[in-house]
Amino acid sequence: MQVVPHVTVCEGCDAVFRAPKLRSREIAHCPRCGTELTRHAGQQRDRLLPLTLASLILFAIANLFPIVEIELQGRSSQTTLAGAVVVLAGEGMSPVALLVLATTLLFPLAQLCILLYLQVAPTVWQADRKADGDAATPPERPPGFAVLVKALQSLRPWGMVEVFLLGVLVAIVKLFGMATVVLGPALWAFVGLTVLLTTLLSFDPRSFWQMAFEREEGAKGGAA
Repeated sequence: MQVVPHVTVCEGCDAVFRAPKLRSREIAHCPRCGTELTRHAGQQRDRLLPLTLASLILFAIANLFPIVEIELQGRSSQTTLAGAVVVLAGEGMSPVALLVLATTLLFPLAQLCILLYLQVAPTVWQADRKADGDAATPPERPPGFAVLVKALQSLRPWGMVEVFLLGVLVAIVKLFGMATVVLGPALWAFVGLTVLLTTLLSFDPRSFWQMAFEREEGAKGGAA
């Protein structure tokens, strides 16, 4: 498959255009159907790696620590997200448990891991190629690059941490009148994670292709 770096295809009408050069905060739309073609990433590229690392830390806290602790008639009970999934499965609601597991744990974690790989792997891959003494121009795209960018695009609608957080908050409000509810560190981590994921998902995965093309052109310029 031949890659054409300076051409973009409209997702709405399949029209082919020369990729426009945008300035900061500019957005290009298809002149035929109005679909967004591309937008300037601005400073998002510089913020992407720190936001990804911060999201992974919050994700670990959100899943390792209790979400809430409930005290009722001298008895105390606390649970984590994994514990809630186990309880749902034990109550005969396996489809619901699987849905919660996928949308609040597996899919968000997969997105964060892919984001981290796509940002770190090109640098590591190029360094390894140079260390091996490869005389040819080292490829800027690491193994699985195209598949992972496509997977990242497909996973975007399925991460539903904010829906889970909203459900937890509604349940907590209802429980306040019946028992003593102590908010756990995982709940605050989920709040922060929701904000960070919203920011990360505003980054168009197609921009990784543009970043790869820019690195490749820079490598060719340096070699020349």
